Amino acid sequence: MADATTTAIERAAGLSFWKGPVRPVPISGGTTNVNLKVEDAGSRYVVRVGEDLPVHQIMRFNERAAATAAHAAGISPEVVHTEPGIMVMRFIEGRTCLAADIRDPARLTRVLPLLKRVHRVLPRFLYGPVLSFWPFHVIHDYAHSLEAAGSRYSSRLSDLIDVSASLELAVGPIDLVFGHNDLLPQNFIDDGTRLWLIDWDYAGFNSPLFDLANLASNAQLDADQETWMLSTYFGRAPDESLWRSYRAMKCASLLREAMWSMVSEIYSKIDFDYPAYTIDYMDRFARAYAAFQR
Repeated sequence: MADATTTAIERAAGLSFWKGPVRPVPISGGTTNVNLKVEDAGSRYVVRVGEDLPVHQIMRFNERAAATAAHAAGISPEVVHTEPGIMVMRFIEGRTCLAADIRDPARLTRVLPLLKRVHRVLPRFLYGPVLSFWPFHVIHDYAHSLEAAGSRYSSRLSDLIDVSASLELAVGPIDLVFGHNDLLPQNFIDDGTRLWLIDWDYAGFNSPLFDLANLASNAQLDADQETWMLSTYFGRAPDESLWRSYRAMKCASLLREAMWSMVSEIYSKIDFDYPAYTIDYMDRFARAYAAFQR
């Protein structure tokens, strides 16, 4: 068992929140923290164990604020206890989604209203300081971290920064909403009645185009689904200008994900195949950018 998981289990088991002795069980899937399932006094919980990660611009005060507001907005499970490096939430019994689940038309029609609720309703419940998440700044910051650490991708960073700058220009002016910014399929849970959205590590103010592009790229939506998504979200058929902005943001989403993995290869202690993930997302980015240039 990985050292990070062992340490997380020990920390979670010792929380004063519990009514009796508990035996935390690891939940697979965490890539910036360790997730554990705990049963206590007839109730089930998820414990997220993770410190601030400045290299990924993850600050746990921001995650707590977003997760608390998301529950108040009816989007995410209740946060019942927090302390430095720890967040305890109620466990949701349901199906953790895969990319194919998000592509399913019946489920996709439920994803979009949930996403609009994140953007427009959740901010009403936010209190205190919160972060922004501008993907082009993140890309630039990742490049700096990778160069400083002597990454095996160092020779490619200058070209990637130039591409990022051109994509930022192509996105153009934006609306500003509160975004989730990490719409991997596994962050959606279907309990059979409704969808829940979890994991607010990267939450912050951003363009709605990023969440839409991030959703589409991670779930690998087809062209017809992307057209439906944009038309439904904006209430009109996407014109040439919107398509260009969206496609540029989709490239940025994929590049940011790939560079997140490059950085994680160096800094993460989580047991995860980051090198393979980097290659996968660099390939996805290359295909999307080639299509964008056409």
